[in-house]
Amino acid sequence: MSRSSRFITLEARPEPSALWVWAAPLLAVGLTLIAGGLLFAALGKDPVAALAGFFLKPLSSLYGLGELGVKAAPLALIAAGLAVGFRGGVWNIGAEGQLTMGAVVGGGVGLALLQSTGPLVLPAMVICGALGGMAWAAIPALLRTRFNANEILTSLMLTYVAQLLLSWLVHGPWRSPSGFNFPETEMFGPAATLPVLIEGTRLHLGVVLALVVVGAIWVLLGRSFIGFQIKVMGLAPRAGAYAGFSQRRVIWMAMLLSGGAAGLAGLFEVAGPIGQLQPAISPGYGFTAIIVAFLGRLHPLGIVFAACFMALTYLGGETVQMDMGLPLAVTGVFQGMILFFLLAADVLIRYRIRLGRASSAKAL
Repeated sequence: MSRSSRFITLEARPEPSALWVWAAPLLAVGLTLIAGGLLFAALGKDPVAALAGFFLKPLSSLYGLGELGVKAAPLALIAAGLAVGFRGGVWNIGAEGQLTMGAVVGGGVGLALLQSTGPLVLPAMVICGALGGMAWAAIPALLRTRFNANEILTSLMLTYVAQLLLSWLVHGPWRSPSGFNFPETEMFGPAATLPVLIEGTRLHLGVVLALVVVGAIWVLLGRSFIGFQIKVMGLAPRAGAYAGFSQRRVIWMAMLLSGGAAGLAGLFEVAGPIGQLQPAISPGYGFTAIIVAFLGRLHPLGIVFAACFMALTYLGGETVQMDMGLPLAVTGVFQGMILFFLLAADVLIRYRIRLGRASSAKAL
């Protein structure tokens, strides 16, 4: 007796549509809004009012716009650094740990110079913050180039080591003696704090510096020979090797640059809106920046817009939590939905869905 069954296969398209490659993020955002409205309705909330509170109310004041910049800056900075590696086939997933180490090293300089009022305190913190992130990223780079260890696993696991180190410091040797036994350091002095740009908001100088770094990465990727090497090694490693490009050099450049950018983001957080070291510095910027990088199509300009959208999900989650009593986890739900829809769109851009029939015979 013979029987047949249907099955689904994916057939690679000859050439993905360039239009849909760039339109897919907009489609993913639109589908996320629709799915979010259905989610709010399922929770018994007015979907129109909930979506307005999530995406529009945070932008209705000058303070809200400033908060958007404060949250978008670290996302754009980290994502732009990660995009360099992703273009070259180097998968740094540990930006959260590199952010933490940038905050620890740069913040440690601020604590060491707590009584200083000189103009070089803040520049020293910025430089050391970047170096801290680079040093932490150098570990998976060394393991990859020396022992061929997977940088996805090593960079990710080092994230938890960095967070535990920060926790030990603020609970132990760096804990403020005047902090009522809370796990936090002393507040940084005025010379170690990023100046606020607009009165009445928390928008600080680090936002501008982050945009400058993103612009520099744009020039690096699009106008330099190094950027060309990274692109070639990511698209065709064998062709790049034949041309004399070094994969080892690309790995080191990508890891150090992305680690330095994440370290800067960490320093800007503790020297900006936080003003001290605490056990929790970031709400997960290092991981969210991965979504930002792909939502922005690994292009610095697209990354800036994607960072603003993802920053809005943080603000929207806080708003609906206060106004509608929804859990703060709704932020993670929206971020997960946009990643799901983006990945689904990318699959359909590169592959066609084919329905087939398989038959088998069974002798009785």
